[in-house]
Parts: sequence; C-alpha cells; structure tokens
Amino acid sequence: MIKSANSIEKGARLKADICIVGGGAAGISMALALSGKGLQVLLLESGKWEEDAASQALYQGTVADDRMHSPTDKYRQRRFGGSTTIWGGRCMPFDPIDFEERPWVPNSGWPITHEDLAPFYLRANQYLEAGKFEYDADQALLPGTGPLVQGFASKRLRTNGLERFSCPTNMAARYGNRLKAAADVRVLLEANCTGIRLAEDAGSVRFLEVATLAGNTFAVEAEEYVLATGGIEVARLLLASNDRCPSGVGNSFDVVGRYYMCHIAGNVGTLSIDGPVANVRHGYEVSPDGIYCRRRLQLTEQAQRELQVGNMVTRLHFPKITDPAHRSGVLSGLFLARFFISYEYGKRLKDGDRDSLGTYLRHIWNVVSDPIDTILFLSHWVTKRTLAARKFPSVILRNKTNRFSLEVHAEQVPRADSRVTLLDSKDALGMPRVKVDWRYSPEDIETVRKTLRAISEEFSNSGVGTFEFDERTLESDLLRFGAYGGHHVGTARMGLDPKTSVVDANCFVHGVANLSVASSAVFPTSSQANPTLAIVAISLRLANHILNKRHPDAIAREAAA
Repeated sequence: MIKSANSIEKGARLKADICIVGGGAAGISMALALSGKGLQVLLLESGKWEEDAASQALYQGTVADDRMHSPTDKYRQRRFGGSTTIWGGRCMPFDPIDFEERPWVPNSGWPITHEDLAPFYLRANQYLEAGKFEYDADQALLPGTGPLVQGFASKRLRTNGLERFSCPTNMAARYGNRLKAAADVRVLLEANCTGIRLAEDAGSVRFLEVATLAGNTFAVEAEEYVLATGGIEVARLLLASNDRCPSGVGNSFDVVGRYYMCHIAGNVGTLSIDGPVANVRHGYEVSPDGIYCRRRLQLTEQAQRELQVGNMVTRLHFPKITDPAHRSGVLSGLFLARFFISYEYGKRLKDGDRDSLGTYLRHIWNVVSDPIDTILFLSHWVTKRTLAARKFPSVILRNKTNRFSLEVHAEQVPRADSRVTLLDSKDALGMPRVKVDWRYSPEDIETVRKTLRAISEEFSNSGVGTFEFDERTLESDLLRFGAYGGHHVGTARMGLDPKTSVVDANCFVHGVANLSVASSAVFPTSSQANPTLAIVAISLRLANHILNKRHPDAIAREAAA
C-alpha cells in the first residue's frame, strides 16, 4: 500500500514491526528484503512520487565554503526513490583493503570484513539491475574482447577492474508497484520524521514523531527503527533529537556528524599511447548479460601498501572540455549547452564562468567545422540514451589521437573536523537546518600524486606510451570544483568503540537497542567506489540481521526453501 501521510488521522499512533525512515536506495531495498517474512513494515518517505519544490526546500542549509562543497539541496532528492531518481548508475564494490585498518590512513578500519558484506552484493546488483556480480573484465566480458591498452603489462597496476552500470534504475519507478501490492508493507509519502523519541533510560526508541508540510502530525511505534536517509540527513535527525540526550541521539562522545567525506576527483595530465587507435579500448563494453561496463586503472593492493596511499581509480577521459583547442565539435557542443545539462556536469563545464567572447567563437567554429562527428554523436545519444531503457552511461568520443586525460576518483582520509552540524535557523517543519564543513587533507592529494607517479612510471616502463601531469597544479586541478558530487559518507561511522563511532558492526546505534542506520553515513572510509552499490549491500545485511533478531523462524524457512 502506498498513500499520502496526509490521509492519516491527526494525532494517530501507527504501529509496525519495523519502521524505515527514507524511501531511497537503502529504504526500498530493505522493504523489499523484509517483505514476505511475517513482519509488518512501515516505510516513511518525506517526498512525493514526483519532484516537489516545497519538499526539496527542506534540504536547504549552508556550507562553510561554497567553493569546496555544493549547496546542501543539490544531488539529494527528497522524493520517493531518493537520489536514484537522478543518479548515473555507476556500480562497483568496495575492495578488501578498504575494510582494513591501514596505518598510513588515519581513522581507517571497519569492524566488518569484505567477506562479511560479500554475500549481500549479489542481491544488491540485482536490485540495481547491474547484471551479474562480476567485476573482473577477464571473467565478465566475452573472450577475445581485448585489454584496455594493447601491450601494456604491469605488476603494480590493474587494468581489468570493471565498473558496471545500472539502467540507471529509479528505485521508486522500478519497485513501486511491488511495494504497493505487498500486504505487509505500507509506504507513506509526504511523511517527515521530525524527532526520535527515546525511552526514559535512553536505551531504546519509544516512538517517532512524523509531520507533513500540510500540517498533519502523528506518531509511529515499532519494534525496530531504521534511518535509511543519506549521510547528511542521518546526522541532522540524530543531532536534532535532543530532548532526552542534550547532544543528540547516539552522540554521547560528539561523533555524530564528524568524519564527513566525499571523494577527490578531477581530470589531470595527458596519457599518450603509441600505435594505432585500435590498441586502446577506452569506452564502454557490453557484457554478455547486456550491461554497459568500463575498465579503470588502479594500483594493486600490494602497491597501495608499498606506496602507503589510499585507494583510487582513474579512467581514460577526453581533453578538457572548456578549452576549444581540442577542436572537437562534440565537446564544444557540450560546452555551449552546459546551462541545459544536469547540475554536476554543468558545473564542471562552466569552469568558473570566466569565458570570453573569443572562447565562445572558437567553440562555435569547432561545431561548424566538425559536422560529421557531431551528427554521429547526436544520433548515438538520442538512440542509445534519450530513447533507450538502459541508457548509454556518459559521453564517449571516438578516439582519433590516442591522447587522453585521466579522470581521478580517490578516497579521503577521515578527519573529525570535517563535519555536519546544526544551525539555529529552522525549516518549514521546525527542524534545524544543517551546516556542512567539508575538509580535505594533504594525504588526499598525496594519494593522487603518488598514484599518478606510479602510473607514469608503469607506462614508461611498458614502452607503449607516456603519462605526464603537472605536479605544481595538481591540488588546484583536483579541487577546482571542491568535493565530488553527492557521495555523502561517514557522519555516523561504524565501529566497536562508542567513543569513536556511532553504530556497531551491525549498524545499530551504540546504546540504543532498536535503532539502526542503513546509509553511507556508517562507512568508516569512502573507498575508490561510488557508494550506491555498497549502500544497498549494507542495507540488505542489516535487514538480514533484523530478521535474525526479531523473526529467526523466517530466516530458517528461507534457508530451507
């Protein structure tokens, strides 16, 4: 059943076995996994089916430095389906080394291992429609597909790691009807959780306060409560629920909101490959199960240990779009259309809005003088992306010169002073707004610097090409647009010690027996990977734990089936 929270009687007290706050990738995955197990599930979603300006405005807040972080209402979508309504679909698992305590990465180490999460990645891949859980090109692609770069071999660099792409799947559109038909799942839209109310001893949750923008209010009582919102909103709700605990729920040691991470990203340097363009497969491959896949360059785990760097991947990318010297009609067309492109990509195309009339004229000339490639690109884009159910993931240009930049995507060192806090100002529901103070570390830049040096050395040693980058401008190149995208990680981190973490190894808030968190907020480190696949996997692991805790006979029946 799916209906508006405004249909609930004002002042009512709804009851459920499990109440999930947030109807995005985590919340919907959990509701699907818990359905059919003999439990009554209530899913509270703040937004509507469609985008709603008033709901979206509840995300508005401030950032400490708007050059370093996007506005707080960008990337996050306060609607059914959450940010899966706008994501790009990139899926990849975290690596085993990401879960380890690495002495050279301060505050690293998870209380679970890669093996603990691995069984849940398979279903996560299915929910996100990313095909088979296989992320090695040698196994996932057809025999004879060919390597990333013909003739390149390295003991320090992996070139056969894959990222797989979802449709991208809008979780609400894909699974809404299944949830609507489920007799044991109720979904309430326009339902905003405005308070977590603890029992007198603060050891459990008594009920949640819920409000709508239309003025309705009611409460929810459940056996288990799950916060399945994003990294920023988890911290906000825990901190704002301070009637019983003045510092907020789960915040006895001032950890909630701290260790906030995104990713370090940017396009740097020039990779030049010798030989014919056919020697490089820089674009998307299609797996036998029909999934777009793409290879990356990545240091092996042994090389990361030897160099004492964080995890990072690079992809072969085209030259800087804003510079018309590339003479590409397609790239110039993207530059000229940047105000009509989604926020993240449009922002990176504007490049500070320092464009002269001469720059515009040179871009226009590129479009006029390169009509064939431009027409071919537009035709491909319309048929393979605009009109396709499974969309071509991004812009890939025909390789004419064997010259590429490297697109960097690197993890951050978790630091306590990178944080989300509350403001005195309130939103339309009376909830305090947030302030985001995202910070990076010198170690983050060094991870990229050392990894790029290793890439340069390996290509030089291979004899098939060269990679050069300007170390003097590396930091500014990487931070030209600040924190990367909507990867909001780490504000309610997982750990064994309540003094340095918010949730335990099973994602339950320390000291609160029936409150858990299904979100990238619990990740102690950010890995090289986009977080969505890991979010769904860890949410499914939590769902399994709750079933074992509250309804073990359901697990036994499923295992025997």
